[in-house]
Amino acid sequence: MNWAQMYDCCGDVDRVPELLARAEREDAAEVWTALGHRLVLECDLVFPASFAALPRLVRLASRNPRARGLAGAILRCAAGHHDCDDLLADCAPAVAEFRELLDRHLRSRPDDYLASFRDLLAAEGQYHWSAVLGDFSDDFYQVDCPHCAVEVTIAIGGYGRYSAVRDWHQGDVDRRALRPASPEELRGIGRRMHGRAVRDDEVGLADGIAHLFGRAECPRCASVFGIAQEYASAHRPVM
Repeated sequence: MNWAQMYDCCGDVDRVPELLARAEREDAAEVWTALGHRLVLECDLVFPASFAALPRLVRLASRNPRARGLAGAILRCAAGHHDCDDLLADCAPAVAEFRELLDRHLRSRPDDYLASFRDLLAAEGQYHWSAVLGDFSDDFYQVDCPHCAVEVTIAIGGYGRYSAVRDWHQGDVDRRALRPASPEELRGIGRRMHGRAVRDDEVGLADGIAHLFGRAECPRCASVFGIAQEYASAHRPVM
C-alpha cells in the first residue's frame, strides 16, 4: 500500500497509518475519534485513505466494536462520488470477510442489531436499503403512484401501516391498508432481508420488511403497486 498517495478527509497522507498502528496496539477512544474524523467526512464522504484502511479495520472488527462500526460507515458511503472505485475493488476480500463477520454478529442478537443489519446491506452492495431502512417504529416513505403520478405517503410504524395522500392541514387522508408480502412472495434482497430478520427473531423488523416489500393501493386512482420497487427506482443513489 502506497500511503503517500492515500490522502484522508483532511488532505493528509501520513496520519492514518500512524493512527491505525496505534489502534492495533491499544483501544484508545481518542485514536478512534481521530480515525473517524479522517476516514469519513460528515457521515457522507470517503477518500482514498478510507478504503486503504478498510482491510486493517476488518481485521480488528471481530474483537473491536469501534473498528466494526467504522468499517461499516466507510462501506455505507461507498455509493457516493469518491473516484476510488479501483481501491474499493481491491478491498473485495476484506468486504467478503466483513460480510461473514457481520452475519455472525447479527446471530448473537446484539444491541446494535439494526445498525449492523444496515452495515451488512452496504457490504452486500445494497446501498439504497442500507441508507433508508428504519426500525419501523415510525417510518414514512414517499412514492409516486406509477399510474396517476400522485405522491403517496407510505406509513409503516406506530401510526399504522397504510398508504395515504398527505394534506398540509389534515395530515394523511384517504388511508388504504397496505398488503404485506408473504414469505413465499418475497424475492431477491427483500427475501434475504426478511429471512435474516426472521432467523434472528427480530419480529418487528421482519414485519416491517414484509410491508415495505408488499403492495399499496393508490388513494387517488385505486391502482395497486409494489412499494419497494417504486421507492427504490425513484431514490436509488447515483453510483
